[in-house]
Amino acid sequence: MARPSQSRAPQSRTKFPANTPPVTLAIEHLGGRGDGVATHQGERYFVPLALPGDVVSLRPVEATAEGIRGEIVELVTASPDRQDAPCEHFGRCGGCLLQHVAPAAYADFKRAQVLVAVERAGGDPAIVAELATIPPRSRRRATLVARRVSAGLALGFHEHRGHFIVDVQDCPILHPALMAVFPALRETLALLLEMGESATIALLKLDSGIDALIDLERQPDLAGREALAALAETADLCRLSIRIGGINATPELAAERRPASQSFGGIAVPVPPGAFLQATDAAEAILVGAVTQAVTGAKRIADLYAGCGTFALPMAAAGASVLAAEGFAPALDALTTAARRASPGLALETSLRDLARDPLQADDLADFDAVVFDPPRAGAREQTTQIAASEVPVVVAVSCNPSTFSRDAKILIEGGYTLERVLPVDQFLWSAHVELVAVFRR
Repeated sequence: MARPSQSRAPQSRTKFPANTPPVTLAIEHLGGRGDGVATHQGERYFVPLALPGDVVSLRPVEATAEGIRGEIVELVTASPDRQDAPCEHFGRCGGCLLQHVAPAAYADFKRAQVLVAVERAGGDPAIVAELATIPPRSRRRATLVARRVSAGLALGFHEHRGHFIVDVQDCPILHPALMAVFPALRETLALLLEMGESATIALLKLDSGIDALIDLERQPDLAGREALAALAETADLCRLSIRIGGINATPELAAERRPASQSFGGIAVPVPPGAFLQATDAAEAILVGAVTQAVTGAKRIADLYAGCGTFALPMAAAGASVLAAEGFAPALDALTTAARRASPGLALETSLRDLARDPLQADDLADFDAVVFDPPRAGAREQTTQIAASEVPVVVAVSCNPSTFSRDAKILIEGGYTLERVLPVDQFLWSAHVELVAVFRR
């Protein structure tokens, strides 16, 4: 099939005319983002909601540097790995792209991403364990979007590759405690938002209850603030904060009914608004278990990108001396406060540090028996380079991005480390994302 007539730069996107005739293709495999992939006349086609073994009639939508994006017009032949999706919003909501994949094929897809990453890094794929799975309705954090429209208030998630908000009535991923907040949240936002206004809502289930942070386009008036206070009461929130001006603005406390806290290693941490926690309790338990097992016997441990102490506090509670380095000041302050309130014998030191711009140097790591690092999706190239130049005996990497993990793992392997084992964790159910824990040793 011919491309659109316009020329395009490597990163440009060119729309096909709406009357472009469909083409029938057999889907060969799933791409890294969960789209079905097919080839035709030398071109790669990426087709959301298609599976290997499907034969689909698709309409070309857009040409990109990667290939042609299409949408299914007709499912001619269904893959044997296709199943009914458990959610009524599947196919429209952009939160889940893989609910239609049968469990065995789904697990193979997730694990295959990690196998490829390990092989590209120069490791042995045979060390990759089977996928650790997480149950539905267990996600404890979610970021919702809301918009006041002529039909009322839409509250939910953006559609796949679009700005339309799918109004979610039930979500098979979210913990029931988060879903329980939706009715009161809808009612309050319907009062707060004017026509056309939007809001972003971050919900986080903590030990002490639900913490909510709402990003608004403007300061609420007195009636709006009273509505927010009523929301905290009606939904039994432990805390409600608002933020005006985007993610770099400082959250403002709107209501606090009890302290917002979460326990790590048996130590309660006063969690700041907007802080990062692992997406599910179950995945956190698996990750912490794998990390602490890998560093057993280590006397001095550096926990890099430590956050609120997910790994640092359990390691310190087990008797290790821990240096926790983190670049987000509120999270580090919370961790520092928790450590001070804990047992006097807890050996935990904290350091505010942007590890991407100012990584710990190889010499700084000379006295450590182990390093743990859990960076954002961009990975930790600069910090990994310094770790590779050190003599630290054990390095544990936690990653939510197999691609950047592969790059960082290659740096460690080329620096003399052996990749000993990798555990994939399906923390992000029915998405194309996968978490992993990897252990390296000298």
